[in-house]
Amino acid sequence: MVRKRRHPIGRLTAVKARNLRAPGRHADGNGLYLVVDPSGSKRWILRTMAQGKRRDIGLGGLRLVSLADAREQAARYRKIARDGGNPIEVKRKAQRVVPTFRAAAEGVHEAHRDAWRNEKHVNQWINTLKDYAFPFIGDRRVDQIETSDILKVLAPIWLTKPETARRVRQRMRTVFDWVKASGHRSGDNPVDGARNGHGLPRQSKSNNHHAALPYADAPAFMEKLRACGAGESTRLALELLILTAARTGEVLGARWEEFDLDKRLWTVPAERMKVRRDHRVPLPARCLDILKCAKVLSGGSKYVFPGASNENPLSNMVFLMVVRRMNLRITVHGFRSTFRDWAAEQTSFPREVAEAALAHSVGDKVEEAYQRGDMLERRRKLMDAWTRYCVSGGSKSNVVAIRQSG
Repeated sequence: MVRKRRHPIGRLTAVKARNLRAPGRHADGNGLYLVVDPSGSKRWILRTMAQGKRRDIGLGGLRLVSLADAREQAARYRKIARDGGNPIEVKRKAQRVVPTFRAAAEGVHEAHRDAWRNEKHVNQWINTLKDYAFPFIGDRRVDQIETSDILKVLAPIWLTKPETARRVRQRMRTVFDWVKASGHRSGDNPVDGARNGHGLPRQSKSNNHHAALPYADAPAFMEKLRACGAGESTRLALELLILTAARTGEVLGARWEEFDLDKRLWTVPAERMKVRRDHRVPLPARCLDILKCAKVLSGGSKYVFPGASNENPLSNMVFLMVVRRMNLRITVHGFRSTFRDWAAEQTSFPREVAEAALAHSVGDKVEEAYQRGDMLERRRKLMDAWTRYCVSGGSKSNVVAIRQSG
């Protein structure tokens, strides 16, 4: 009968470990070994079974990890293995470098760069954090930052620059969402605790909507626009924006390849749309006239409304300058609200038709899944009516409404 040998425990001493010279593995017990390489360097490994597999786990070199420390680490990893865990994964997480807020913010910014179409927004996103957050928490590890630190960032600008403070807070939350998802910290997002009445004074409520022209003034505005001193290409572009209820970037970035004048259709590609899907825009007769004039003025450029150089479109400031010269306290984006108010108050077109004209999503995710069409022909009637309203002086008799079936 072969006698079962007892598993060795504590065979090494600190002195013996330092004096070992023979290459190979020297057992201490319970799966802990001191490995002596032919070069003379010495390192600890733990050999154990975890999740049905043999695992060899490096514990560090003898010069940095003493025998006592190696035994302590080995005991901890053996317990993890006995409990069904993976000690190698635990060790990997423990060794993961926790970034500073600055490094995390720059990483998030770089990861999102391609998804943001507006270069100005790309730069503003990181610059607001550089200006307001980095001086307070930029060099702090993200797992050490608490809500009290976030309050120090926001408090100086919370009342004096409320819109900037809102953006800084939103961007810090995005960074910490990434931090949590990456496993660098657990628990709540520290930004969530910094808000009105929770460490920060209550901000006065203000109307942050884009200032819009009342729809009753739209016909008069169109007449003044045609007579103003702005360049012809600029005047045509702004009129097209109003008549199609499009966004500034969609009009200024428009290329001739997007238009099918025979079908009276403008298809804005997904990469230029806020909602990231193609948007078909029906073109009323007046829009076709605008495009014919623009074709002559464009001088062979790929852009419908080129700037000083045919290689680039008009600047995104040209519309704002036109409005300022007309002494109006409105925004160009507000013309979309002008159209929406007119559609709601002066026509009986269904709400979803007007929202589709603005390229807005309607309803919840389930409703979107079943509402696949873009109601192009119904929108064509709506935009024809809007154009007649703007061009004819606002006569209600020219507004054509469609009746909802059922």
